[in-house]
Amino acid sequence: MTRQKALRRGVGVAAVASALAVGTALPAMAGGTGGTGGTGWSSHGGPGHGGTRTAMDTAVRTEGLPGMIATAREGHDSWTTAIGTADTTTGRPRSTRERFRIGSVTKMFVATVVLQLQAEGRLDLDDTVDRWLPGVVSGNGNDGSAITVRQLLNHTSGLFAYDDDPGMATVLFTPQFLSRRYDTYTPQELVRIAVSHPPVFTPGAKREYSNTNYILAGMIVAEVTGHPYGAEIERRIIRPLGLGGTSVPGTATTVPGPHARGYSKLFGGSPTPLDTTELNPSTAGAAGEIISTTDDLTRFLSALMRGRLLPQAESDEMLTTEGPGGLGIGGGTLSCGVAVWGHDGGIHGSSTLALTTRDGRHAVAFNTNADWFTGKLELAEAEFCG
Repeated sequence: MTRQKALRRGVGVAAVASALAVGTALPAMAGGTGGTGGTGWSSHGGPGHGGTRTAMDTAVRTEGLPGMIATAREGHDSWTTAIGTADTTTGRPRSTRERFRIGSVTKMFVATVVLQLQAEGRLDLDDTVDRWLPGVVSGNGNDGSAITVRQLLNHTSGLFAYDDDPGMATVLFTPQFLSRRYDTYTPQELVRIAVSHPPVFTPGAKREYSNTNYILAGMIVAEVTGHPYGAEIERRIIRPLGLGGTSVPGTATTVPGPHARGYSKLFGGSPTPLDTTELNPSTAGAAGEIISTTDDLTRFLSALMRGRLLPQAESDEMLTTEGPGGLGIGGGTLSCGVAVWGHDGGIHGSSTLALTTRDGRHAVAFNTNADWFTGKLELAEAEFCG
C-alpha cells in the first residue's frame, strides 16, 4: 500500500463504522505536532456545546493546530465559535466568518447535482462512463463501458487514484509543491494520469476511495448539461440556498476574504508547517476544489436532508446503507447511538468535517487551517453525544 493510500484510510470519523465513507480531496493527513496554536475563544450562541468547545481546544493544543472554527445548527438555533490563530505570523485570531477550502466535502455537492440530473431524466446512475465520455477511460485494462456513474459516486469503479501516481505524488506531497502550486491541470489530464495505470480491481468488486471517480463525475455533469460542473453547482445549489460564502474557484489561486492562512505539512512530506494559502485547486477539481464557510456547510446539509435539493427517490439512493453505502456521502453511528451522515475533506492547508443527523435538524461543520488534524471522531462525538 502506498503512503498516500495508507493516509487516506486514516480519516477520523471513518472509525465510527466502515459505512461512514468520508475521505479527502488529497490524502487524509497523518497525525503530527508542531506549529503554534492560539488559545483565545470567540463564540456566539447559547450556553450549550461546552463539550464541543473543549474538544476543539484539546485538538488545537495537542496536535499543534493554528486554529479551528465551527458552526452547529439545531432546529432554528445556531451556535458558532472560533479558537486560535488565523495567521501565525501576526497572531490574528480565527473568525467564524472565514472562508476556507473544503477538500472532499466537495463530493457531496457533485453527487447532489448528478442525482438531480437523474431526477430530471437527463442521465441514469446505471449509465456507463462510455455513454457520456466515450473512450476517455481506456487502455491498460481500464474500460469505461464496464463502469457506471453509480460506481463513480460510491467508489467501486476500481480506477487508480491519480494522486497516487508517483509523479503527481512528488508534485503534491514533497517540497516541490511550493514551486508547482500554481500549475494548472485539466480534468482530462488527471484522468489520463489515472488510466496510465491498470485498475486496482474489477468494477463493482469492492469499494476503495479514488479521487479519479469524482473528476470523471464532474466531466459527466459538463457533458450532460453543456456547462462546467461548477456552474451547475452554483445554479442548482449555491444560489437557491443563498450560500454567499461558497464558490467553485476553478484555477483561481486565492481564497476570497475573509480567510485564514493555511498551513501544510505536505501530508507527511514536510516536518514543519508551510504556508500554502495560495494554490491552484485544479489538482483537486470536482474531487475537492470548493471554498465555503462553516455556516454555509450546515445550511447545505440541512437542506439536503430536508428534501430541498433532491426528490425522495434520489435522496434514498444517495443515502443508501446497502452494499457499498452512500453516494458522495457516508453514514455511521456514533458511540452514543446517534446516526450521522456527512463527509470530511483535506487539502493543503485546510481540514474540514461536515456532519448531520438524517432529519437535518442537527448539523455541524468544523474547519482547521492545517492539514495534519486527526481528531475528527472526537469532535463528532463531542457535538452529537456530549
